[in-house]
Amino acid sequence: MDYSRPSMADRLAADYVLGTLRGPARRRFEALLPAHPALRQSVQGWQQRLGVLSADVAPVTPSPAVWTRIQERLFGAPVPVPRWWQRLGPWRGLAATATMAALVLAVLLGQPTPPAPPVPPIVVVMTSPDPGKVPATPQFVASVSGDGRSLVIKPLTGTAVPSQKALELWALAPEGAPRSLGIVSNDKPTTVLRGTLLKDTTGFALTIEPPGGAPGGKATGPVVSVGMLQI
Repeated sequence: MDYSRPSMADRLAADYVLGTLRGPARRRFEALLPAHPALRQSVQGWQQRLGVLSADVAPVTPSPAVWTRIQERLFGAPVPVPRWWQRLGPWRGLAATATMAALVLAVLLGQPTPPAPPVPPIVVVMTSPDPGKVPATPQFVASVSGDGRSLVIKPLTGTAVPSQKALELWALAPEGAPRSLGIVSNDKPTTVLRGTLLKDTTGFALTIEPPGGAPGGKATGPVVSVGMLQI
């Protein structure tokens, strides 16, 4: 680039003084200034001509009337606010707060409540009460729901039941007599529904009883299978 040409030097000097010459071009121009008198002379000339524009000017605060006329020119005359609306100012704030609270409550209520984790069932393996049978062979398995409202007893190897007899299931208590849970099948699963299967229950037992069950709700036959709760 021929920096010796007056037009080129003058244009670059003007851009430099105005600040429009930027980046690598500005740094390159500053590096050339010491070696090019014509460039320095042009820069000084533009600084003198433009220096008056950077002179300090005392700030003047416009009057409110000036700002009013400017706003009316740009946006039109303001619409007067009714007095009754001004008197409602505090109530508008309270209404906005109540609206926001209602929105937050609606969002919270709209979110589905996470379901409670399921409680695993309690499984009781029932075996022969004969201590001489080692190891004991599982005969039945009783599965109690986590809420203690239902029980499913399923035969594994089962046990021999004489004709004209039935298997009756009992809930064993830590103290006192066992509670009858009804007649169960020897060859297929039986479901027992009770409100409190696990209340005061330490285990389950099966006895041989008459077809309709133990008379008077008291066990009369031998215990053929038993299993204790492990909670």
